[in-house]
Amino acid sequence: MRSDSAEPATSGLASYSDLFRTREFTPFFGAASAQGVAQTMGGLALGTLVYRATDSPLLSALSMFGASLAQVLGATLLLSAADRLPPRAALTSLSLAFAATTALMAVPSLPIWGIFAVLLVKGLAASVGGGVRWGLLNEILTKDGYLLGRSVFNMMSGVTQITGYATGGALLALLSPRTILLLSVALYAAAAATLHLGLRTRPPRATGRPSLKTTWRTNARLWSSAPRRHIYLALWIPNGLVVGCESLYVPYAPASAGALFACAALGMLAGDVLVARFLPARTRRRAGIPLLLLLAAPYTLFALHPPLPVSVFLVTLASAGFGASLVQQERLLDLTPPTLTGHALGLHSSGMLTMQGVSATLAGTLAQLTSPAWTMTTLATTSLAVTGALGWAMRGEGAGRGGGVGGLP
Repeated sequence: MRSDSAEPATSGLASYSDLFRTREFTPFFGAASAQGVAQTMGGLALGTLVYRATDSPLLSALSMFGASLAQVLGATLLLSAADRLPPRAALTSLSLAFAATTALMAVPSLPIWGIFAVLLVKGLAASVGGGVRWGLLNEILTKDGYLLGRSVFNMMSGVTQITGYATGGALLALLSPRTILLLSVALYAAAAATLHLGLRTRPPRATGRPSLKTTWRTNARLWSSAPRRHIYLALWIPNGLVVGCESLYVPYAPASAGALFACAALGMLAGDVLVARFLPARTRRRAGIPLLLLLAAPYTLFALHPPLPVSVFLVTLASAGFGASLVQQERLLDLTPPTLTGHALGLHSSGMLTMQGVSATLAGTLAQLTSPAWTMTTLATTSLAVTGALGWAMRGEGAGRGGGVGGLP
């Protein structure tokens, strides 16, 4: 199954079935799916473990989502490694590291502060993993197929979250949280084996050693271009604020939060399929800002406390706007040379996850002071304002301006 020989990347992908006929895509996708289930199932188990030990909702929430806040440190300190490590070895090693850190958190004698220290290490490693993974996806499929491939990964993310949380919830009725953490360890180990056997050896995309100085220099280089800077802000802020709205589903409708989460996943799936499969390239390039407006606008009505069927419809409609991310990532690749694609996509991933964690924290704080409904409307209105400002700033930045490999100064 493993091959170290050179093989041309697949191009001209026209359908989802074409993706899975690409030899390396299937094991790559399968390993990411196993990791997704391990992360969500293990996160639920860890949150339960911490809550039972501390009786603290805050510490429980941080144990589940706090690792994403470490992404900002990884983006600042380690991200240059994303293009300077051999992809197969890096991804295999990271899966084994996730297995080891999860096993460590399952040790009964580990104190709570130790759990959070391990989570910090895991979050730092994950910040590099995002860059390596998405840079490799671009190599396996080429830029022509990246958008279609990334849409499949986005769909998989929603499905694995639903699967992981549902499975974890069912298993918690039968097993201890530490036992479920060990099941997550097994999934991470299976993902490592799949990556090692299913991917061929590739050299790093860039030369030189990873370092703090290189990370800072490349971050500054990527950020120095106004078109790229606007794309990053569009990827991070508007949808991060809407994730803050989603984080309030439980206090907003305790008995119906599951339905809201499921419909949000359904809407995201529909938006990804629409953008990746049905929008012509010319239309797709112009769809980023309209989709971001769609993402936030329905949540402005939640202050009116609409009935559940209307809330479900609004959530589904809004989540289709997450398809804007695919449009923006495609544009980001056009603006970035191949030797920096891993770093550029890793910076997007780290910034996005960090903003989601910050927004969820902000949403919880505002909801304590006002109400979940008013907080959702406030965050959505802020997202609309940010999107409007970005749309104004991005006027005139057409596909041919500041783009291509020459987009870097």
